[in-house]
Amino acid sequence: MRRSQALRKLMRRQRRPSELQLVSMIDIFTVLVTFLLMTAIFSRTVVLDLRLPANNASFPELPKGLNLEVIVRDNSLVVADRGTGPLRTLPNTARGYDLDGLTEYLKFVKSRYPDKTEATILLEPQTPYDTLIQVMDRTRIVEVNAGLSTVQAELFPQVSIGDAPVPVEAGAKP
Repeated sequence: MRRSQALRKLMRRQRRPSELQLVSMIDIFTVLVTFLLMTAIFSRTVVLDLRLPANNASFPELPKGLNLEVIVRDNSLVVADRGTGPLRTLPNTARGYDLDGLTEYLKFVKSRYPDKTEATILLEPQTPYDTLIQVMDRTRIVEVNAGLSTVQAELFPQVSIGDAPVPVEAGAKP
């Protein structure tokens, strides 16, 4: 009896572990990768060409006419001309920024300067990214109803972004 137990123990030690079957594993991964590639949804990415200000760059001489700026503050949107100053201030509504009012005023500005295509959006440091995108979209295009369909018309498609100037407080010297 002892001998048979010792023999069984010896046989167990001499047994090699079974081999791993990789072919079936490779087949499963091939089917899985094919399925994932076929069902993947590839999102469409929109790329906008923005001109960001360079550090310590000298600014070229500005042309005559309107230099449109949209300044995004915490409590308002300010449409301004770089040379003359603020043209219109749009205070926040209960829903947030008055983007509809911004669109209407920019349509008015476009009617006065139809050849103008550049605008600069100036942001305060803590402005959310979503706000930048919404203001940029409202500055670039406007949706116009044409019969039963809606058509997009351009306002100021060449958009640059930068930092908003520090507001001058009332009574403080600049």
